Amino acid sequence: MMIAATSAWVTHPRPKPGTRLRLFGFPYAGCGASVYRNWPLALPAYVDLFSIQFPGRESRLKEKPHECIPSLVNAMAQDILPYFDVPFVFFGHSMGALIAFELARYLRRVHGVSPVHLFVSGHRAPHLPNPFPRMHHLPDDLFLQEMQNRYAGIPAVILQDAELLRLFMPTLRADIKMIETYIHVDDRPLDCPISAFGGLEDAVVSEYELAAWQLQTHAPFSLRMLPGDHFFVQTSQPLLMKAIAHDLANNSFAV
Repeated sequence: MMIAATSAWVTHPRPKPGTRLRLFGFPYAGCGASVYRNWPLALPAYVDLFSIQFPGRESRLKEKPHECIPSLVNAMAQDILPYFDVPFVFFGHSMGALIAFELARYLRRVHGVSPVHLFVSGHRAPHLPNPFPRMHHLPDDLFLQEMQNRYAGIPAVILQDAELLRLFMPTLRADIKMIETYIHVDDRPLDCPISAFGGLEDAVVSEYELAAWQLQTHAPFSLRMLPGDHFFVQTSQPLLMKAIAHDLANNSFAV
């Protein structure tokens, strides 16, 4: 059964009639649901994409962004629960991977539902410590400098436009605070398979840190390192989409 994507949390760019699986995409820090806008055409025909829109960006720009992952997960779960009436999978990159993981654990614990597959990208396993010093509290100039030194991910069009930067900063700072104040709580591993992805030239997340995701599932685990830096999800997107399609085809969910 297909339902209309009317929640503020969900965008549904290109509905596919007759699909049998929903893929929920969780954006990385500072970004919104539009980072997945060109995914629908690259996904298998039986997969429908639902992009998550966090407060404080794009269509929800006027809303206050969350600064704590548990509060974000709790608010999001209540609103998007009706979309889990068919098999579903999660994909998240960087901050999005951590939020997708915590949402999967919350749904299992509170509502007794789980994704049939979890795709995590560009983030160390959640039980590993953050190796970087905190920066979310720094003054704007030092914060931006550290962001560029670490991730080099802020578009030049934003850095060069004072008004855009003013709008962008509160959300980016809140997202980084969510990451830096995250506290992992031990729980039993997930029952769904986990596929992890990393960039071969990523200076932020190592292959070792990605491999540690294996401890978070009882089911099969795979790790692929793709060409590119922390934002390999953009530069190596065809390879990433091919790998996702392969893992979905080998999953045991009912289609």
